Amino acid sequence: MKFTAEINVMPLKSLLDPQGKAVSASMGNVGLSEIENVRIGKHITLEIEAENKEVAARKVDQACKKMLCNQIMESYIFTLKEV
Repeated sequence: MKFTAEINVMPLKSLLDPQGKAVSASMGNVGLSEIENVRIGKHITLEIEAENKEVAARKVDQACKKMLCNQIMESYIFTLKEV
């Protein structure tokens, strides 16, 4: 079976997000001063071939922990859909 994973990686809430802070500070310049506390992360999509959804989820979790996410500074969540 083939699955598509949608992964969101975000900086931990307890850490400073300089990119998000810069965007938040600039919102007033484009007439959107009511927007604040912007946080910027990564969105990753991938396809995986696996026996079932549980195996696919384990493999995606491993990929996140080993390569896609720095768990010292980031957290991640993902969804899986059968293709």
